[in-house]
Amino acid sequence: MSQRNVEIVIGRLATDEEMREKFLENPGAAITKMRGDGLELSTVEVEALTALPANALEALAEALDPRLQKASLKTGGRRRRPDLT
Repeated sequence: MSQRNVEIVIGRLATDEEMREKFLENPGAAITKMRGDGLELSTVEVEALTALPANALEALAEALDPRLQKASLKTGGRRRRPDLT
């Protein structure tokens, strides 16, 4: 029920590749897991979070410096974005 918990969820979705994949496959189940881990979210917050567009989450994750990403053991680490210089 706090803005802080919403920020934690969004931050985790942006930086944790495995959680983001789970969320994109089943947003409700991913949010339920995070709630089970202790994050308190209101029904309105859950509805808003589960409605986040997949392409927006992917774009946010890609825009972040790879050093801020949690490495995925499944993929051996996050894809490096191309050097834009």
